[in-house]
Amino acid sequence: MHRALCMTACAMAAMLTACSFAPVYHAPALPQVSAFKEAPPPSGVWHYAQWPAKVRHDEWWKAFGDPSLDRFETQLAQNNPQLAAAVARHDQSSADLDTARSGLFPSLTLDVDSEQNRQSDYRPLRGSSQPDTYGAHTVTLGVSYELDLWGRVRNEVRAGAAQQAASADDLAAVKLLLQADLANAYFETRGLDEQADLLTRTQIADAKALTLTKNRHAGGISSELDVYRARTELENVAADQARVRRARAAAEHALATLAGVPASLFTLPVAQTSDAVPDVPAGVPSALLQRRPDIAAAEQRAVAANYAIGVARAAWFPDISLGLAGGFQSDDPGNWLSAPASFWSLGPELAVDLFDGGRRNAMDHRARAIFDERSADYRQVALQAFREVEDQLANVRELRSEAQHESAAADDATGALALATGQYRDGAVSYLDVVAAQTSALDAQRSLIQARTGQLLAAVNLIRALGGGWD
Repeated sequence: MHRALCMTACAMAAMLTACSFAPVYHAPALPQVSAFKEAPPPSGVWHYAQWPAKVRHDEWWKAFGDPSLDRFETQLAQNNPQLAAAVARHDQSSADLDTARSGLFPSLTLDVDSEQNRQSDYRPLRGSSQPDTYGAHTVTLGVSYELDLWGRVRNEVRAGAAQQAASADDLAAVKLLLQADLANAYFETRGLDEQADLLTRTQIADAKALTLTKNRHAGGISSELDVYRARTELENVAADQARVRRARAAAEHALATLAGVPASLFTLPVAQTSDAVPDVPAGVPSALLQRRPDIAAAEQRAVAANYAIGVARAAWFPDISLGLAGGFQSDDPGNWLSAPASFWSLGPELAVDLFDGGRRNAMDHRARAIFDERSADYRQVALQAFREVEDQLANVRELRSEAQHESAAADDATGALALATGQYRDGAVSYLDVVAAQTSALDAQRSLIQARTGQLLAAVNLIRALGGGWD
């Protein structure tokens, strides 16, 4: 009979320990979108994030085949202060989770107290035989364990685990953003290098045209107006070079900062970048919501808020804990640790708020409101992901078409400039026609460089929008 009662009590305790007031978690509803509108057919189908989210961590920038970019991305991982701060925030979250987990275990305390006391001669009810001074020597070992009958501690641990997972995803999101920013700064710098090279070649050609015009004017073939026009064109190109150098310096400084190097100590030699733009395979973005770390982080915050509701609900029920304390106490250090000086206490403790002026009710409402906020944040991040991917898919597609047209336009403009220059030598056209052809050729060639740079930037931004590359 006694054994049956013990087994029944244990079973009831196990059932109570398994109790939890956290609602069953359901991922916040998202719009049902079957495919990307801007993706080349056949595009992939959306899949919503599941725990754990499949966040990518591969070296996606190597798809561009640029060793310098590879080196700078490695420097970023080692030296960037923003990334180091994100790592520190993740470590803080891990420590918070360990703090929450400590509530699952008993606490053990040791208290040692040895003191001499003098009591007042006028202490109320002091006996005449009591000494003026006495010693008090106590050593106490205490054990306390909270019976998590309502799941408060367990829900705190689950919420902490979700927050820690969100922090890990935040770290991946910061890392991906910084990597993309660095790649963009690098390709912008290389695009400006190409423009500077174009302007240098244009300046050499314009200087030759100015010499030709001066010679023709000296021979009475051309007017002084043609000389002014040629000189104006040369000065305009020199001014463009100054603007490009200024923009290039700013891009180089941004690149240095992202790589974790003071701008004053960083120099990127002038070079040409490759035109290797990674192709976007059809259907690749199908698992976007499983890949983007910011979406995964937003959902884990919703998960944490869901468990926090259980924590708030548990506050309506009494806290029950078991305590055990024992030790030795004596007024004489000589027999301090002897058996007669021992003492102990054992028993449960129950604490419950009978009236709190609506505090627990307010905490419950607040926990539900936080969950609603986190759910809305999750939906907003997902909607932003839709937008970013569609934007970059459209950019990749249209910039490819733009570059093709700009290439054809640059070829035609270069041919027109050669024809106008030859006809001017022969006296068939005025120098105004040459100036118009020079301006058209320069504009077309610069637009082509900008379109090619734009293709690289769009590819980087699409990779970032997809959560970091593709297989």
